[in-house]
Amino acid sequence: MKPFPYLILLSFTGAALAQTPIPPTSATALNEVVITAQKSPSITVPSVTEKKEQLAKTIPGGAGVVDAEEYKRGRASTLKDALDFAPGVFVQSRFGAEESRLSIRGSGIQRTFHGRGLWLMQDGVPLNLADGGFDMQAVEPLATNYIEVYRGANALQYGGTTLGGAINFISNTGHTASPFQARFEAGSFNTRRGQISSGFVSGNTDVYASISSSQTDGFRDYSEQQSLRIFANIGTKISANLENRFYLTWVDSKSQLPGSLTKAQFEANPEQANAASLAGRQRRDYQLLRLANKLTYSDGDNTLAFSLFWSWKDLDHPIFQVIDQLSNDIGFDLRYDGRNHLLGLDNDLTVGVNFMYGNAEDDRYNNVGGQRGALVAQNRLQSMNLNFYLQDQLHLTDTLSFIVGSSVTFANRDLNEETLFGLNNDDRQEFWGFSPKLGLLWEVTPKSQVYFNASRSFEPPSFGELTAIGAGVPALVALRPQTATTLEIGTRGESGRVAWDFSYYYAWIDDEMLTLGVPGNATLTTNAGRTIHQGIELALNADLLRNLTTSGDSDYDRVVLRQNFLWNDFRFAKDARWGDRMLPGIPPFYYRAEMLYEHPCGFYCGPNVEWSPRKFAADLSRTTFADPYALLGLKFGFRTKKGTSFFVEARNLTDKNYSPTTGVVQNATLPAQSAVFLPGDGRAFYAGVEFKW
Repeated sequence: MKPFPYLILLSFTGAALAQTPIPPTSATALNEVVITAQKSPSITVPSVTEKKEQLAKTIPGGAGVVDAEEYKRGRASTLKDALDFAPGVFVQSRFGAEESRLSIRGSGIQRTFHGRGLWLMQDGVPLNLADGGFDMQAVEPLATNYIEVYRGANALQYGGTTLGGAINFISNTGHTASPFQARFEAGSFNTRRGQISSGFVSGNTDVYASISSSQTDGFRDYSEQQSLRIFANIGTKISANLENRFYLTWVDSKSQLPGSLTKAQFEANPEQANAASLAGRQRRDYQLLRLANKLTYSDGDNTLAFSLFWSWKDLDHPIFQVIDQLSNDIGFDLRYDGRNHLLGLDNDLTVGVNFMYGNAEDDRYNNVGGQRGALVAQNRLQSMNLNFYLQDQLHLTDTLSFIVGSSVTFANRDLNEETLFGLNNDDRQEFWGFSPKLGLLWEVTPKSQVYFNASRSFEPPSFGELTAIGAGVPALVALRPQTATTLEIGTRGESGRVAWDFSYYYAWIDDEMLTLGVPGNATLTTNAGRTIHQGIELALNADLLRNLTTSGDSDYDRVVLRQNFLWNDFRFAKDARWGDRMLPGIPPFYYRAEMLYEHPCGFYCGPNVEWSPRKFAADLSRTTFADPYALLGLKFGFRTKKGTSFFVEARNLTDKNYSPTTGVVQNATLPAQSAVFLPGDGRAFYAGVEFKW
């Protein structure tokens, strides 16, 4: 398949910069002036500018930074709101909720809930549970300063080993936040969302705290969601080179689950709920308490960071059964970053170790109208991960670097199960993984790079794939870890009025975890044979016009076009049953763009579009397809660093009936598997106001 007909190619003529040479008779020698970004006052948390510069000069592959100021110019409620313009990230909400299909390079391709295949972090500390799963509700976009996205093996510097990579949500601190800030959003489907936050510095201590609350009835029947989130951190400069930062997170999230629809139901009325979901009063109610601490020492050339965390999660989850789960996870990360010399050349070294242990009490009951019926099983789940990682960047010249790295991972999964029938299905599985990486990074200009890397990824199964709980069968499915060899080539940078981020990757995956189905259990996860994931990740931004009403060289108004394009080609590789068939669930092409007029006073306005131009299958048998769609939106507003800001946003103006993502089943023509469609929201309008002092 060739994605290029769908690319928008931009051309422009930029004005040359005037340069005035120094007269040869001048006797005045001018010293070189180097302008650098202002250094962050926090040792623990780099500034947005510092992080962008660091990624550009150290990562030989797809990586980028999303400044929270960009997505706060519109509705900022979900992961899709925050990550929709992040290159390489595919994110689609299940039903307008935080829970989404969140995938990079086809990671966790089966999941539209409780994600896997990515390493999620808050301030470098894991949000994942010890078995590898993560909850989208643990993130608050409004309390975030910026988001780091590391695609694929480029997450190695944080110990990430999965195919998809890592996403790191960096919190505001007392240095970056306003002393008082209040924000309120309201809109369609009885949506209301509010946040109050404060940040301040007192001597050697800075404090940030955010409280946010949201409620929506949702576009679909039985899709009400409520949440309360508290995020806080306290940083203390113990000395000029030593800082400690303590983090607290509290989340209380309640979600009704409207379920999936058949194609006929979806076309007749996308707002309806699945009958079985409604009858079972299916929900996902979730509470999280998370404490973390990060101690960082840095003398400029050497940095040593030690992180600890503990999370407590209480899940009440009526679905086909009522899942009552109480889990505790603990872990640490010890990491060293150093600038030194090797063989007479500049050399940057990262070496670290992280450890995670989780223990969960998982009780299952019959679902009687959303209430607990008879006890079916009592399960005790234990998981552990130990990971050693290393990455070294040798600067061969001033502009060319060679990067080598690897990680060694040990993981185990223990299940102790007692069913209603008196069976005791205790089981344990262990997994070892080695993930090497080689890369080249060429700095073509001070603002642009070309890169190449080859890597190996490793992902052991989570309990979601391993368990067949309460079925009266051996408790742990015999699964092998998913591994992949990936090649990547690309470039990123900016020149004149254009900025770009382009990556092409090709991954040979062994033992991909998919619901291939076995006799008697069509939804059981098994290891596939070899599969291929390849694709293009492209962000292309350009100032189409400047100085329409202004005349400055730095403070100018402009018309800017932002674009995010994905080509996803995920398929079997000569499988005995499936041949070269494409994998379902994710569209082959995805395009997101907005064109805004921006004025230096803070005003902005313009349209945006979301386009999926090709149908894609919802099942492995390719009997049922989600149709192409195009959505038109519009937003305008005013944003300022201090004072009053506001926005008004319209989404899906044509009221398109569409399904941006689907479930993944074996054969959607079978009655038991036919409900796979997750309708997107209809026409919606949102407005918000924010005060900063």
